[in-house]
Amino acid sequence: MVAIAEAEVDLFGARIPGLEELEKLSSYVNSSEINKIAFADEVGRHSDNLLAAGIGLAILGKWAEAVQKLKEVADCREKLMYLGKAYRRLGQFDKALACYNKMGRKRADSLVATFEKAATLREAGRLEEAEAELQECANFEDVSAEYHYQLGRLRDAQGQYAEAAANYEIAIELDPDHRHALFHLAYACDLRGDDEAAIDYYKQVTKTSPVYINAVLNLAVLYEDAGQCEKAKDCVELVLKSHPNHAKARLFARDIESSMVMVYDEEKEKRRDRQSRILRIPISDFELSVRSRNCLKKMGIFTIGDLLRTTEAELLSYKNFGETSLVEIKKILDTKGLALGMALEGQDGGTPEDEAGEEEANEELMNKSVYDIELSVRVRRALTNLGIQTLADLVAKTEAELLGCKNFGVTSLNEVKERLTGYGLSLRQLE
Repeated sequence: MVAIAEAEVDLFGARIPGLEELEKLSSYVNSSEINKIAFADEVGRHSDNLLAAGIGLAILGKWAEAVQKLKEVADCREKLMYLGKAYRRLGQFDKALACYNKMGRKRADSLVATFEKAATLREAGRLEEAEAELQECANFEDVSAEYHYQLGRLRDAQGQYAEAAANYEIAIELDPDHRHALFHLAYACDLRGDDEAAIDYYKQVTKTSPVYINAVLNLAVLYEDAGQCEKAKDCVELVLKSHPNHAKARLFARDIESSMVMVYDEEKEKRRDRQSRILRIPISDFELSVRSRNCLKKMGIFTIGDLLRTTEAELLSYKNFGETSLVEIKKILDTKGLALGMALEGQDGGTPEDEAGEEEANEELMNKSVYDIELSVRVRRALTNLGIQTLADLVAKTEAELLGCKNFGVTSLNEVKERLTGYGLSLRQLE
């Protein structure tokens, strides 16, 4: 019982700890990998204690297993709270709301239950209902930090970002150690480019215990963007100290090491940027015959970059594309010092990997905004700087083009590739 004892909360004692004690235990357990392993062993040894084991499984994030245990025991405030959390994490919002409705029937639990219902409705996208729930406890305005935090989260979901930030600020005034309010206020400053304020708020979060991993990693990003690589490295090492196998932190650590030894060649970057702009020039910008234009369109060739990946033989093999059209195309490329097929040189006769999956992706998916997928602040900024707004824009980029953007490193690249893989897509491959 190492983890439980050190947290001074005994989940498997004669009585179930209260909600505040359980929150303290949850924070302690999830503060390090060692604590989670020890606690998981303890939960396994007490699996016959359905209520305690169910709460323990929820603390460990094993939501489905937690539901199986908790739904078998009699109702109590602790059971209803953690069963509701588990249902919410599983996306079973109506079942979660049912738990909080039962919990809220007791006057002592009504406020906590209201906040949980509001959060559940917000996550379910039922914003008007969430608004109505919070209006029920509007008398806690300027009194409850949690009320203003929940109101801030709702305003964020409604796109009212200024009001959201104002509510986070009130929450922090009422409770300077409200970690979630501090984090979301920092994140709001981060998104709008107020790096100085974001750093200040993130630093306040990092002073609380246990380590708030997302806050520390976001702070590391800002430090690296500011060229303060040593401070960024310290942040990542803080995370790895308690979570040595944290995948994102380990990748980021390697990325920072690379940044510290990398020499930035401004002229080289300018040349790369000019080349990138040339490759993106659409064919429609040039005067071409109707026949040539139609043939290129049917072949899926829309930019100069597409032409550089196509050989003369491939063009001539297409129906209705003759020597006259070929001469037209070659003249266009000559003006840029380019030639057909030059992007394929040195491939030993190989051809680009099949991108049929990307080409067949439905229009709705390809028009999906990159802001609608889960990406870190750093990646969002880089994509904005590159003018990338949709998945279609993103899959048209190569790894080299993304890595050519300042402050876009291997960690960011891996994050983008992981998100695209989830949609069955990938970045364009030139070689």
